Amino acid sequence: MSDEEEDYMSDAFLSKLQDVKPGISMVRRVKEAMKKETQQKETNVKNRQKTFKEQEKESRETALQNSICNQNKGFALLQKMGYKAGQGLGKEGGGRVDPIPLNIKTDRGGIGMEEVKKRKAEEELENYRQKARAKQQNETKSLEDFRSRVRTEREERKIEGDLRRSQRACEQLDSQKGITVPREDWYWPKAETDDEEDDLKEEEEEEEEKEEEIVELTSFDKLQILTSYLRGVHFYCIWCGTTYNDEEDLCSNCPGDTAADHE
Repeated sequence: MSDEEEDYMSDAFLSKLQDVKPGISMVRRVKEAMKKETQQKETNVKNRQKTFKEQEKESRETALQNSICNQNKGFALLQKMGYKAGQGLGKEGGGRVDPIPLNIKTDRGGIGMEEVKKRKAEEELENYRQKARAKQQNETKSLEDFRSRVRTEREERKIEGDLRRSQRACEQLDSQKGITVPREDWYWPKAETDDEEDDLKEEEEEEEEKEEEIVELTSFDKLQILTSYLRGVHFYCIWCGTTYNDEEDLCSNCPGDTAADHE
């Protein structure tokens, strides 16, 4: 290392550097700038010329703070009639003491416009509440209708299932007793036939319907009739799944003749 080059690790090199504390000078400059800006805003506010409305407002407030002097004609008339300063109006002095306050109208609406707006707002709010209540009622009704429909469909599927079970049991029990033809066609399950036989049967049924009016039974009616037949002839209950010895045994041990009795 040459003599002309200074060692950057030596005290001589470090003593020449300026001691700068990071962040202090920057904070000071920011504070000074903010102070100058605030002073400038205050100066602008003081030097700004007031508008006509501002001057009118200041003069009105100043006048309202001062009481009416004796030179006022209206006040002079009141004094002639016996009025004294600070006394209430009226014969007995029980009326208003302070003057009627001023309500300066700033908008361009006519007299009564605020009442009309208020009434319209109340009507709109009431209409909104009615619509909300009607919507809630419709949703509740729709939900109840949906639940009722689902419950009805479930009950119908259960009835149809019980009817099919009763038909199979009826066919089996009738066959055990040597009965080859059911009392009614729907007492036994519908047998699978060929298409030609189905067509012939449909034609025969159509002719019969033309000749006489046939009352169509519902699945619930068929189930009631068939269960009565099974209980009365075969002493059998589809919900118990048991063939009893006689009618007395059936009545003693079976809860009832409906599915609800067996739940």
